[in-house]
Amino acid sequence: MSVVVEGVTISHPEKIYFRQRGETKLDLVRYYQAVAEPLLATLGGRPLLLERYPDGAGGKSWFQKRVPKSAPPWLTTTVVSTPNGTTSDALVAADLAHVLWAVNLGCIGFHVWPIHAATPEITDELRVDLDPSPGVTFGQVREAAWLTRELLTELGIQAQIKTTGSRGLHIYVSLQPNWDGYQVRAAAVALARELERRHPALITAQWWKEERGERVFVDFNQNAPHKTVFGAWCVRPRTGAQVSAPIGWEELDAVEPAELTIATVPALVTERGDPWADARPQSIEPLLEMSARDMASGLMDAPWPPVYPKMPNEPPRVAPSRAKKPG
Repeated sequence: MSVVVEGVTISHPEKIYFRQRGETKLDLVRYYQAVAEPLLATLGGRPLLLERYPDGAGGKSWFQKRVPKSAPPWLTTTVVSTPNGTTSDALVAADLAHVLWAVNLGCIGFHVWPIHAATPEITDELRVDLDPSPGVTFGQVREAAWLTRELLTELGIQAQIKTTGSRGLHIYVSLQPNWDGYQVRAAAVALARELERRHPALITAQWWKEERGERVFVDFNQNAPHKTVFGAWCVRPRTGAQVSAPIGWEELDAVEPAELTIATVPALVTERGDPWADARPQSIEPLLEMSARDMASGLMDAPWPPVYPKMPNEPPRVAPSRAKKPG
C-alpha cells in the first residue's frame, strides 16, 4: 500500500512510527504538511543531515549525510564537508517534497546546517544550545534562557527560542550575511563565557564535563563550522513524537516541552502563527568585540570537539583531571 503526497510516493503509510499514541508514517507526513510554511521559512534551502529510523522511533537507527545513489533525479543536493575535509552530497530542504521524500525513507529527525546551499561560505545563524547537566531542572534551563536573552538584548541582539524536543532549549539569532563559521563560533564562546561570569552558580562555559557541576552548559561548539543542530519544527525520534518547537518568549514560563508533539503543534500554529515570523538578521559585532577583549586579556580559545583539527590558540585537549601535573 502507498499514497502520493506532494508528488512523493509514501510507502507503507500505516507503519507505526511513534508507539506512545500509535501515530504512523502518514501522521508524520501530515504533520509536516501542517507546519510547512514556518518549517520552510527556517529550513528552506539549507543542507540536512538525516537521522533514519526505518522501524520507527526507538528502533534501529543511523545518521546519513549522503543522499543514496537511488535518489530521484529531481532531488536537490549540495556538497558539504566534515571537519576532517570529507565531502558528501547532502539533501537540501528545497521544498516540502524534499522533506517528505526523507520521511518516506524513515527519517525521524533532521539536523540542519547553519548555512544555505547557495552561500556555503556564510553562516547566517548563531545557535545557543542550553544543555542541562545531570541534576539540572528544566526550570533552571528556563532561567538560563531568560538570562541569555537579557544579555543579548543588552548588546542590541534580537533572538528567538525553541524547545529541543528533549530537556534543553535552543536560542537562535538570525545573522546578517557577514561572517563565517569560525567567527560565529568565536561569538558563541564569548557569549558563553560572559554568561558564566555573570551567573556562575547557574551557567557554565566549561567544555569538560567534570568542571560543569550541576549547571546549565552553554554549548558553544554547536556553532563550530560543519556542525548541525536539530531543526526547528522537526520531530524527535521519541515514542511520544515530541517536536523541537519554536515558541514566543511570552510562552517560555508556561511551556512543557513533552506536550509539544505532532498531535498538538499544528493547532498551535493555526492559533498563533509562527513565533519566529518577526526575526530579522542581526549583527554579532558586539560579541566579536567581547571575544577580542577576552583574547587580549590572555584567555585562550575554548577547546574544540575532538574530530576537529588542532586550532590556533587552543588549549590542550585533555580533561583537567588527566592533564600532566608540573614537576
